[in-house]
Amino acid sequence: MATTRDELTAALAEHVGVPALTPAEIESCLELAGAAAHGAADRTAAPLASFLAGIAAAGSADRRETLERIRSLIVELTPAG
Repeated sequence: MATTRDELTAALAEHVGVPALTPAEIESCLELAGAAAHGAADRTAAPLASFLAGIAAAGSADRRETLERIRSLIVELTPAG
């Protein structure tokens, strides 16, 4: 049973057949979600933006770079940016 964030994400990655998140990718994901949650008037933007970023990062050669690029775009597109 997964009792920590890292255990849960590693187990999920293994079960769905994708590489586990690196520490840098985890940090990028959290920053992206934070930018979406605080940048938009509706905090529900965070999981939706994260889902879209995950789709984009899945096909990327550098997942962290893709997440960072999308976080920057979120900042650019939202009023809080």
